[in-house]
Amino acid sequence: MPSPRFRRPRLKPAQLIILSFTGAILLGSALLTLPITATGQPLAWIDTLFTITSATCVTGLTVVDTGTYFSGFGQVLILVFIQLGGLGITTLSAMIFYVFTESLPLRDREVVLRTLAGTKAVTPSLGQLLKAVLVLTFAIELAGTFVLTLCFARTHALPEAAYLGLFHAVSAFCNAGFGLFSDSLVRYQGDWAVNFAVMALIVLGGLGFSVLLELLRVAQGHQPWSRLSLHSTVVLFATAILIPLGTVVFYAIEQGNILQGMPASTQFLVCLFQSVTPRTAGFNTVDIGQLTDPTLFFLTMLMFIGGASGSCAGGLKVNTFAVLVALTWSRLHGRNDVEIFERRISPFAIPRVITLVILSVCFVTAMVLLLSLAEQGSLSHQESRGAFIEVVFEAFSAFGTVGLSTGLTPHLSTLGKLLIVLLMFVGRVGPLTLAALFTERKRRPLRYPEENVLVG
Repeated sequence: MPSPRFRRPRLKPAQLIILSFTGAILLGSALLTLPITATGQPLAWIDTLFTITSATCVTGLTVVDTGTYFSGFGQVLILVFIQLGGLGITTLSAMIFYVFTESLPLRDREVVLRTLAGTKAVTPSLGQLLKAVLVLTFAIELAGTFVLTLCFARTHALPEAAYLGLFHAVSAFCNAGFGLFSDSLVRYQGDWAVNFAVMALIVLGGLGFSVLLELLRVAQGHQPWSRLSLHSTVVLFATAILIPLGTVVFYAIEQGNILQGMPASTQFLVCLFQSVTPRTAGFNTVDIGQLTDPTLFFLTMLMFIGGASGSCAGGLKVNTFAVLVALTWSRLHGRNDVEIFERRISPFAIPRVITLVILSVCFVTAMVLLLSLAEQGSLSHQESRGAFIEVVFEAFSAFGTVGLSTGLTPHLSTLGKLLIVLLMFVGRVGPLTLAALFTERKRRPLRYPEENVLVG
C-alpha cells in the first residue's frame, strides 16, 4: 500500500490570518528577549510581548524609548516585524510561495484577496497582483528613505541619516509610528520637508494597495480618472474630506493652547500633521499629553475611523465609515437603497458594515471598562480626574493601531499592558476576522414566523 500523502490542515482564511499574526508575535517576542537586542538590561516578558505586538500590528505604542533602549540589532528586528505586519504575514508568505512555485492554493488565494481587499479587479492575475504590491511598497519606501535621508543629513552623518531615513520611511508607510527620536518628530515640527515626506508616506500607506494600484494605472495612462472603482473613489473622497476637517478643528481648539507662540507656518504644519497621523500612524509633532480634552476626544474619533481596507492602517476603516454615513442618510430620507456617487451599494455589504460597527464599539467599550478597572479601579472620581480620558485615548489608539499616547503607556500595569496587547491584535486582524474564528455557517432547517418590535 502506498504511504498516505501529507495533507495540510484545512484552515479557514480567518484562522490562517489570526494564526499567522499570532505566530509572528510569539517568534518576535522570543527573539526580542535575546541580550543583543538591548543596550542594557533585556526587557521583561510583558514588555517584550507588548513591543513586538505593537510592531507586528503596526501600532507604535511603546513602553521604552526605541532609539536608546534597543541596540542596532533590536531596532532592525523591530523594523522587520513592522514590515511584516504592514504587508500582512499571509501576503508575504504567499509572495514567497508564489516565487518558488508560480502558483497558489485556492485557500491562500482567498486569504491574499481578503487581506488586500478587492485588488482582484485591478490586475488580471494573482501573481501580477503580488508582484505589483511588493514593487509598489518597496518603491514608495525607498523614495521616502531618500527624501528623509537628505533631511536628516543636515544634522547627522550620512550613514546615520540613511539609517534614520530608512527606519522612519518604513515605519511611516506601514503606519506604525515607531521612531528613533525620543520626542517622536517634535523637533521637526516646523520642517516642511520632513513633515510632508512623513505625511505623504502615512497617507499612501493608509489608502490601501487596491487604491494605489488603480492610481498607478491612472498615472500610466492605462485607466482614466472617470473609471476609478467605487471603492477607490470613496476612499479618496473621504480622505480628502477628513484631513482638511481635522486640520481646521485642531486649529480651532488648540489656538489658545499648544499653538500659542508658534509662527503661522509652524501652526499650519502642526495642525495638518496631527490631522493626518491619527489615521493611523502614531507620529506626533507636539506633546499629545499637553492637548486639551476636546482635542483628545476629536483625535479619538479620527483614530476610530482609521484608514482604508486593505491598507497598513487599522480602525473601523474609512470606507466602512463612508458606507455607514450613506446608510444613515438613505434611511433618514426613507430610501431602502444605499447610494454613493450614483452607485448602489450591494445589500449584502450593509449587514457586514452594521455588524462591524457594533462589534467594534462593543469591544472597545468593554476594553475601556476593563482598562479603567485595571489602572484606577480603586480611585474615586475626584482622585482620578483627567485619568479617564487618558484611558479612553489609549484604548482607541491601540484598537486603531495608531500609537499616539498621552504618556500612559509606560506606566500601565501588567494587566493593563495585556489589555492593550489584545486591543492592538484585534485592531490589526479586524473584529470580523476574529468573530469568524468562532463561527461557522450552518444551514437552518426552518425559518421562524415574522413579527415586529417597536424601535426608537
